[in-house]
Amino acid sequence: MAATKQLRISVGAGVEVSALLCQPAKARRLLVLGHGAGAGMSHPFMEMLAVELAGVDVATLRYQFPYMEQRRRVPDVPSLLTSTVVAAVQAAAEAAPDLPLFAGGKSMGGRMTSQAAAQRPLKGVRGLIFFGFPLHPPNRPGTKRAEHLAKVTVPMLFLQGTRDTLADLKLLRPVCAKLGSRATLHVIETADHSFHVLKKSGRSDAEVLRELAEKTSSWAGGIRGTS
Repeated sequence: MAATKQLRISVGAGVEVSALLCQPAKARRLLVLGHGAGAGMSHPFMEMLAVELAGVDVATLRYQFPYMEQRRRVPDVPSLLTSTVVAAVQAAAEAAPDLPLFAGGKSMGGRMTSQAAAQRPLKGVRGLIFFGFPLHPPNRPGTKRAEHLAKVTVPMLFLQGTRDTLADLKLLRPVCAKLGSRATLHVIETADHSFHVLKKSGRSDAEVLRELAEKTSSWAGGIRGTS
């Protein structure tokens, strides 16, 4: 059973955000998990993902971005979003200093994490994990959002669905190939950006969440010094 603890994180300039630390008794690593643009840290996807990750001994620190904390609809400017990522990573390291640290998130949360890591390595973070990297706006293919990934120095795991309208796999595969050994792409058949799968897949959304958690755990465990 994982214990969940509420935290407050100071981003700076008087800005504070809420966070939830979910730490199973036998946690082997900790993932700092940012939310997507339209839903906060308590969205059902984030809640269920944290539960599945706890089931494979991965602790999570979910946190709000300031605009979500303040119940505004429009995301903050990128500089404030990346500052929040940095503050959350620091808070996670202080909360569980003995656990190997990873960072990432759902959609925008993942992209802001990689942008922060491209600007300056995130202290203590061994790798980045993207739950649906938003390579481009819906149905508007492009790769400009991936340009900063060349500056990320740690391994990256891309968890993507074949029906994701924010990441055309014909574009994402070459992006990952160019990143070389730093990038691992794990594709989930018929999953969309929210990781919903078609009935014809013969799988449930719950099974997909379990796969996301298991792949996260196995990939993180394969990084040197984290097993």
